[in-house]
Amino acid sequence: MTTALLGFVALFVLAFVGLPLGFSMAAVGTLGFAAYRGLDPALAMASQQVVDTGMSYGLSVIPLFVLMGSFIFKAGLADELFSTAQRWLGGLRGGLAHASLGACAGFGAVCGSSLATAATMTRVAVPEMRRHGYDPAFAGATIAAGGTLGILIPPSVPMVIYGILTETDIGKLFAAGVLPGIVMMLMYMAAVWLTAIAAPHKTGTISRSDWGERLASLRGVLPVLGLFALVFGGLYAGVFTPSESAGIGAGGGLLFLFIRRRADWATIREALRESVELTAVLLPVTIGAAIFTNFLTIAGLTQSAAAWVQSFDIAPVGVVLVMCLIYVLLGCVFDGLAMIFLTIPIFFPIVQALALDPIWFGIVVVIVVELGLITPPLGMNVFVVKGLIPDVGSWQMFANVGGFVVAALACLGVVIAWPGIALWLPSFMR
Repeated sequence: MTTALLGFVALFVLAFVGLPLGFSMAAVGTLGFAAYRGLDPALAMASQQVVDTGMSYGLSVIPLFVLMGSFIFKAGLADELFSTAQRWLGGLRGGLAHASLGACAGFGAVCGSSLATAATMTRVAVPEMRRHGYDPAFAGATIAAGGTLGILIPPSVPMVIYGILTETDIGKLFAAGVLPGIVMMLMYMAAVWLTAIAAPHKTGTISRSDWGERLASLRGVLPVLGLFALVFGGLYAGVFTPSESAGIGAGGGLLFLFIRRRADWATIREALRESVELTAVLLPVTIGAAIFTNFLTIAGLTQSAAAWVQSFDIAPVGVVLVMCLIYVLLGCVFDGLAMIFLTIPIFFPIVQALALDPIWFGIVVVIVVELGLITPPLGMNVFVVKGLIPDVGSWQMFANVGGFVVAALACLGVVIAWPGIALWLPSFMR
């Protein structure tokens, strides 16, 4: 236990002085393992983890889904999503903010990245919101919050990472995120509606459309809906594996590029580059996490932590709430994926010891990780949006994001209190 805790201290020190997290975990994990088994076995273990992780078939899901989102964005379908949402929701109080959230949910269903969803929808929605008199800081906060739907509504990069780390079925994790994602979107819309009542100057004018315009707008989103139905319908029915569905999605996105006559070599190369860059960033962290987990296992921390938690007379839901609090605190200094890599090796054995459902716990983790994307001081989604609307201060957006944080906490409470919301759809899968 002492060695493992010293390893965590060393890991945090290395991370804070600027060494990339993946290399920090790999270095500490290798040296910690060497303290128990010797340097040669530790180097052999580390090199084997490099090979095993690099050859992991499950990791192929990530670049393919990122590629699908890039192709769809470059085909201009993100604009169609917002336009359709605007036609249907623009007549409500705070209508364009509702439309932005709906478009974020739609783009998240073909993207898998919160940051990409926030960046894309900022370019598409914020100019229109400003034209209708919305407060720029509130508009930015809305998009930053809506971007978090990109990692809850499948596909989801954090869900893939969680599935790989815990050997949980990725397809069932994707299915489990659908209903909580809808609940989260509705909670965010409730926050917008309350803001429109309490501070109407923030939500500008109403943009109404007649039924003819609404129905005509659906033509623009039918390709996205069709691709989503094909990719996730096949996955849900057991026709495709997650990697196969990701490949079909990427192929469908490329087809949209050709249909819309935007498939030049520069566009395709840029989409491929984005996919490769994200994979290149994730792979060292995944390898480092595997090495660090082996060190924690041989040090006995995972077993000791599970036994220690079981020694207290605390209901399992109480343990989960404590874990959520830890995630909220870590969210102040780490990004979402870093939190998952650091905590799952310790938390998941406790979840198993308490006989909690790993799919449900995965959704809880993703929801609470979302909070770190919109809360200070890190709040990566806020800073991504701020970078695209530089005339608005980041702290102005943080001041406007409070209602969305409350909404996310409410969604978290609903999923913890009623696990069936996350587990109902996966229960029908084979």
